[in-house]
Amino acid sequence: MHVPNLTIDDRWPAYTTAALEEGVGSSLSVPLILEGEAEAGLNLYSTRSYGFSSEDISMVETYSYHASKALRLAVRISQLAEAKAHLIAAMESRTTIDLATGAIMAQNRCSQETAVKILKIASSTRNVKLRDIAASVVVSVSHDPTVRTHFDA
Repeated sequence: MHVPNLTIDDRWPAYTTAALEEGVGSSLSVPLILEGEAEAGLNLYSTRSYGFSSEDISMVETYSYHASKALRLAVRISQLAEAKAHLIAAMESRTTIDLATGAIMAQNRCSQETAVKILKIASSTRNVKLRDIAASVVVSVSHDPTVRTHFDA
C-alpha cells in the first residue's frame, strides 16, 4: 500500500491525522508473505510527500520478498521449538501420571481404569491439574520429593 501524499489522502482519517502530526509525508507498506498463522509487513515512512520513487518501491518489494523467506524460516524454527517443548512437557506429565496410576493400582488393588478415575476425581475436587496430583502421589509413595520421571528428550 503506497500513500504518496498523506495531506491529500482521505481513506484513513485517524491514521492520516496521527501520521501528519508525527511528520510523516508519505508511507509505503509491503506485506511479508509468511505461511500459517503468522502475518507481517514492512512499513516505511518518509517525512516528504512523494518520498518514494518507483525505483524505491521496486527495491522494497524485492527486499520484502527475500526478507519473507528468512522470516518464514525463523517462524517455522520457532514453531518447531515450541512444539518440541510442548511434547516434552506432555511426555513428562504422561510418565508422572502413569507412575501415579501404578502406585494407586498397587495400593488399592484396582484396575488401571479405576486408578485413573481416582486421579481424575482428586484433580477435579481439589481443582488441581492432573499432573500435579499425580506428582504428589509419586512423591508420597516414594518419600522422595526429587523423584524424576526419567523422560529424556
